Amino acid sequence: MSSATQPSTGRAADNHTPLARVMGPKLLLLFIVGDILGTGVYALTGQVAKEVGGAAWLPFLVAFVVALLTALSYLELVTKYPQAAGAALYVHKAFGVHFLTFIVAFTVMCSGLTSAATASRAFAANLFAAFGVQADGNIVTLGALGFLAVVMLLNLRGASHSVKANVVLTLIELSGLLMVIVLGFYAIAGGQADFSRAMAFETPEDKSVFLAVTSATTLAFFAMVGFEDSVNMAEETHAPHRIFPKVMLTGLGLTAAIYVLVSICAVALVPVGELAASSTPLVLVVQRAAPGLPTEQIMPVISMFAVANSALINMMMASRLLYGMANQGVLPGFLSRVHERTRTPWAAILFTTVIGLALTILVSRAESQAIRALGGTTALLLLAVFAFVNVAVLVLRRDRVQHEHFRTVTLVPWLGAASCLFLVTPLTGRDPIQYHVAGWLLLLGVILWGITFLTHRRGGMRLDPERLDADKQN
Repeated sequence: MSSATQPSTGRAADNHTPLARVMGPKLLLLFIVGDILGTGVYALTGQVAKEVGGAAWLPFLVAFVVALLTALSYLELVTKYPQAAGAALYVHKAFGVHFLTFIVAFTVMCSGLTSAATASRAFAANLFAAFGVQADGNIVTLGALGFLAVVMLLNLRGASHSVKANVVLTLIELSGLLMVIVLGFYAIAGGQADFSRAMAFETPEDKSVFLAVTSATTLAFFAMVGFEDSVNMAEETHAPHRIFPKVMLTGLGLTAAIYVLVSICAVALVPVGELAASSTPLVLVVQRAAPGLPTEQIMPVISMFAVANSALINMMMASRLLYGMANQGVLPGFLSRVHERTRTPWAAILFTTVIGLALTILVSRAESQAIRALGGTTALLLLAVFAFVNVAVLVLRRDRVQHEHFRTVTLVPWLGAASCLFLVTPLTGRDPIQYHVAGWLLLLGVILWGITFLTHRRGGMRLDPERLDADKQN
């Protein structure tokens, strides 16, 4: 990896934006770490352990390597095109095909909705655990639906998260995971745990070790996503071409280390069967590590903050992305309607909430596997997008820009695309329900694209989202 220097100064990329550049390295690092941490590790640690046994740390490590390859491709693109549009912008620049741009943008939006639905179920499970209520799958589903309704109301009122709020929530998330690590290793040192379990593979009878690890990696990858959201902050970051590479790689490294340590503590303290059966696995770990401390009541509350933050951020992202796509003519125009008093995109908020509620109900039939299904679907959708982003890096190598930018080794995007495509396939042992959910979502996307196409065709409008390409406006 390297930093390629183009003919003009590095500051040339910083000038063309109406947004205020308020984020330096520290705030950007907290944003990235806070975006990655959350629902994945709090909710899916047990499901990952179920696939591979005590060696639950290995899928998290493999997921980190795959995420790192794609992150390097994102770094080349965000420093080359420091604009807030993410994967849709990169794919549009590389291929210029409206349908492909639309599907990529819609897929990113859907990944936010499945992530929010995952978080809503985790929130409900932790809420009942905090109050000592034994809740079955149906009760958890009702709690999740209620939580999404509250998120919708907050979103309709124009609730927004400032950088300060993001810092507070990130610190809360970190405190919960650090509590697991500190108490876990204290219990291990005191002989209260079986550290040897962390080195044991206990795979399902119908799976080889390789298939079990790849299947678990498709779940663990959900815990590593979030770094890609940070590229949308490029126009609000000081000197993005200089700051992003160091900060994004540091953030990924920190979160990977935390995940590996948490998974080691979890399997050392709690047998894999119990861990997999729990909807609040980290709460169970803390209870085993320090049964006499009030952490038993604190941990569910911390978990609630972590997953609530994930849900709020993802629902806001999904509704704003939908609004932006409609406002640019990439989606039907009715989704761009804004409330006169609150100035919020109410149509997009209602639409995304309905999809989120439907997803929560759809996978509720799987009961204990619901979070696994939603988390896996999120990873599936993003892995497909990441494959396109890795290819876009190679295609856009012919596009020269007049400022300094990060340039990764050519082999990296090739490996990134290949690894992402492999993890999308059924060869990994991925649960079929994830393909079903993703398929219905993409079918909805194709229908919306068709409606948009017909609307624009009748109105004599060009079906070309040129505003996604900010360079064409300057």
